[in-house]
Amino acid sequence: MRILLALGGNAFLHRGELPSAPNQRRNVEAAARALAQIASEHEVIVTHGNGPQVGLLALQSEAFPDVPPYPLDALDTESEGMVGHMLELALRNELPERDVVSVLTEVVVAADDPALLKPTKPIGPLYSEEQAQRLRLDRSWAMGRDNGGFRRLVPSPEPHAIAEIRSLRALLGAGALVICAGGGGIPVALDGLGKMHGVEAVIDKDLTAALLARRLDADLLVMLTDVDAVHSDWRGPTDRSIAGIEVSELRSANFDSGSMAPKVEAACRFAETTGNRAAIGALRDVARVVRGEAGTQVHSATAEPAISATRRLPRR
Repeated sequence: MRILLALGGNAFLHRGELPSAPNQRRNVEAAARALAQIASEHEVIVTHGNGPQVGLLALQSEAFPDVPPYPLDALDTESEGMVGHMLELALRNELPERDVVSVLTEVVVAADDPALLKPTKPIGPLYSEEQAQRLRLDRSWAMGRDNGGFRRLVPSPEPHAIAEIRSLRALLGAGALVICAGGGGIPVALDGLGKMHGVEAVIDKDLTAALLARRLDADLLVMLTDVDAVHSDWRGPTDRSIAGIEVSELRSANFDSGSMAPKVEAACRFAETTGNRAAIGALRDVARVVRGEAGTQVHSATAEPAISATRRLPRR
């Protein structure tokens, strides 16, 4: 079975942890051990988040007042390479007989996407209300509430195409475990002459993962986070986890746009366009999520629900 495993940012930094290299390396090594179980039995593509990393790089970039701040597409590239390196190293150590390749991935967005004028994507560390107000004034940053504090908000356009898709297919065909599209990929757009240029934005990693899974003919899309499943009424009086659910029913519910909503939308897009299963669950439960025994299992109206969807499918 060909599986796309999309790692959330918690795979590299747990909530409240400093974004130090030792912290990230330790967490990546633990994630690699979990992923290796799946990669030893299936074809695997890995994507990952980069919110804390790209935010940290943005702060570091601004530490040199005589140098204009680096654009977000450059910082996206730096963070994708940094995290890709750590993941590749850890996975090579877990799977010494496998080829593991990390690919800097450019993702095409529309140059006139209205989202480019409306910052909504949180990146970087949490700030207090006082710090957020100062950043609004000093750096003209858009700021928004997130997990009891404030984070910088940047534009998040819709992903339309994967520039390196032919190369990624070739690597998978050669048996490589591929790490790509980190942080949603590097946003690029086409000008009137058909030439590519970088875009000042961060693409949602889950929407890119769904697009990539479709383009690579994945049999299963799994989004891994630090909660056991999608919950209705999260932390409310009627909080409950959702096990198996059909796309239309899942889409009818409301979820936090800053956390679970993009994962739900990505799962729905993949399931309804391919007829294959998508799943959302905890990294620690990845093997059970893949088998359909844990997490939230999302299927289309035409797909076979429940346990039959967990059979190993023949390669297409």
